[in-house]
Amino acid sequence: MLALIMGGGEGSRLGLGEKPLVTVQGKPMIGSVIEAFNQAGHEVLVVLTPRTPYTANWCRTQGVPTLTTKGKGYVEDLVEAVRELEEKNPLFTSVSDLPCLRPATLRQIHALYQASIKPACSTWVPVEILQETGLSCHYPDSVDGVLACPAGVNIVMGSQIQKEQEEDRFVLSELDLALHVNTRSDLAIARALCPQIRSS
Repeated sequence: MLALIMGGGEGSRLGLGEKPLVTVQGKPMIGSVIEAFNQAGHEVLVVLTPRTPYTANWCRTQGVPTLTTKGKGYVEDLVEAVRELEEKNPLFTSVSDLPCLRPATLRQIHALYQASIKPACSTWVPVEILQETGLSCHYPDSVDGVLACPAGVNIVMGSQIQKEQEEDRFVLSELDLALHVNTRSDLAIARALCPQIRSS
């Protein structure tokens, strides 16, 4: 399955330059996300915007295929990319700031999606896990009675990209999905916990 890694954000809250290139364990975060998808058996393409020229350069030197969109917003860029690719099949979408992401978690999401009858799925992490770890939580919602935050790894149907898709919402108590790096505090936590998470 094709995986679109959304790498066009400036990371203004983090304030350390282009966020995809901020390092954890000596590797740019986007590099860890790409590696996790590759190890899980998925082809990767990075979606960029004019705001991330250094990320574009990094992808070029690493031989990672890219597509540059207009940079109108996350959803708008995703729709533009899928339309440009003329992709009709299901595809993964992922943020680029999940430096602890594990191939095992991606395989779990893929298996849940394959068992579903809906065209799309989103992944969520219980707020309790984020609070216990000291991580920030944005856009919490109740999912099957559990207060949870979106994890930023989803599967969408390419042929339906221009409309709202019916989806399953999966709540996964996986710390690698919880470790979004939005602030310097999040970054410090990721740098402390990623070694043990990625080796588990």
